[in-house]
Parts: sequence; C-alpha cells; structure tokens
Amino acid sequence: MSAKKKHIPQPFAGKKRARRFALSFLRVVRYGLESFFRNSWLSVAATAVMTITLLIIFTAFVAQNILTDTIGDLRSKVKMSIYLQTDTTDQVGADLSAELQKLSSVRTVTYISANMARTQDAINHQNDSSFLEALTAATNMYPATLSIEVNDINSTSQLQDFVDNNEMVKKYLNPSHKPSFAGDRRNTIQTIGRAVNFAQDVGIAAGSLFVFISSLIIFNTIRMAIFNRKEEIQMMKLIGADKSFIRGPFLIESIIYGFIAAIVATGLGFVAVYRSADTLTSYQISVQPTLDMLSHYSGLVLLSMIAIGAVIGIISSLLATHKYLKI
Repeated sequence: MSAKKKHIPQPFAGKKRARRFALSFLRVVRYGLESFFRNSWLSVAATAVMTITLLIIFTAFVAQNILTDTIGDLRSKVKMSIYLQTDTTDQVGADLSAELQKLSSVRTVTYISANMARTQDAINHQNDSSFLEALTAATNMYPATLSIEVNDINSTSQLQDFVDNNEMVKKYLNPSHKPSFAGDRRNTIQTIGRAVNFAQDVGIAAGSLFVFISSLIIFNTIRMAIFNRKEEIQMMKLIGADKSFIRGPFLIESIIYGFIAAIVATGLGFVAVYRSADTLTSYQISVQPTLDMLSHYSGLVLLSMIAIGAVIGIISSLLATHKYLKI
C-alpha cells in the first residue's frame, strides 16, 4: 500500500501561508531600506527632484483655488446695468426684472428707480453740502436702472439679445445711457480670467515636465541599483525566487522617495501659503477660503501628496525592472 499523504488542517495551512507572506514582505522592506541607504547620493538626488515635482503640483493646485475664489469674489461685485428712462414706473421695472430673471445667464436682478438712485447718491455725499444743494435744486435726471448679476462675466450675449429684441425694454431704454455690461471692469475680469487659464496651463506644463524628470531620475537610480546587485538578483532568479520578490525592494525604495518628498513638499507648500497670505490679501486676492480648506483637510492633502509621489515612484520602478526581469 502506498503511504498516506499527511493531512494538514486548512486553518493551520492558512496560518503558514500568512506567516510566509509576512516574512517575505518584511524581507522585501528590509532590502528596500538597505538599498535606499546604500545608494545615498542617488537617493538624495531622486528625492530632491521628486520634492520639486510635488511642490510644483501643490503650488499649481493652491494657485488655481486662490485665483478661482478671487474671480468669484470679483464677479459677485460686478453688476451689469441696463439704464431706463427716468419716468419708468416700478411696475415696468418689476416686469422687466421678471423677464430678465428667466435668462439662464442671469443670477439676480435688482430694479433701482430714479428716485432711489437720487436718494442713494444724496446719502453717499451727505457730507458734501454744495453737492446736496445742487441736487436739491436740480430736476431729477437720474436714469432708472436694472442692476444684473450674471453667472459668467464673459458671457453677455443673452443680455445683448434681450436689449436688442425685447419690445418693452426698447420702449423704456434711456437713449442717453447705453447698457453698461461692466465696461472697463469686465475687461479687468477677462484679463484676470486669461491669467487664471495661463497660470493653470503653466502649472500643468511645469508639473508634467518635473514628473517626467523625476521619473527619469528614479528610473536611472533603480537601473543603477539593479546593476550593482545583478549577481545577487541573478542568484535569486536561479533558486526560483518570484519576480515580485525581486522587484519588491526596488518598489519599496521608490515609495520611500515619494514618501519623504511628499512630507517635505507639503510642509514647504503650507509654510509658503501661510506666509504669503497677508501680502496676497492686501492685493484683494481671496486667499482665506484656500487657507480654510488646507487647514481643514491638511491630513487629506498630505495623504494625496504621498499617494502621488508613491505612484510616480512605483511606475518608474516598474518600468526600470520590467525589461531586466523579462530578460
């Protein structure tokens, strides 16, 4: 009779597999750490470039948020104006406001009668006695105004069509005051909007360039580490070591680059933003919402930076080891 196979209980076999996996993982981590410190100068170079890359990505993200908030604040302060005749009644103003509110590009509409405009002007110049005397003596020639806040300062085509084609507004339109679709202020907002798009494009381009450079440096660092350990790796292949076990230390080494770089880049980014906050605020730049966001989600920001750094390192390492292990 053939000898019976020794039966190993399933839970015990599972524990053995888990123990082997844990030991293999610990060895991989140890080899990765040893390789990181063995190639110290290359590791410093790779980590430094990775830090610059992640700092540029962080800066581009923060700058985009700050510029977007600033544009939003300016947009909310800019009103489009349609000027009506002085004798326009409140009912006509209400009817025109209701019609304007139906436009998808319009957020809010406020009707300001000629009397309201005159009263507000008197309040604004209450300390100017000569102005008040002239205002009292003069006939009210203030135009009634439809003050409009739009969703997009750069999109006024619907308002222009409304002024050109609506019969009621054409009837009451003030011939002495053309509709003022923000005038010079609109040009300012458009200029800032172009600056936002330009800054975003530059940030993406610079981030992509440094991602490529850091990936190339990490790629060459891993290649040199493989070359230095080629006999050890060849021996591991001969005794049947898995490719994942051979590749593991290099992946760990790359993750260390990303981890250290992410911590340094995030710290430098936070310090730069907080130190420049007062200066930016003095130039009417809306930085506080971004500061609040960074403070509230600081842990998530750091984890995201670590993840980005790890992904860059892992991809570079996989590319570096793939060809060698395949051969």
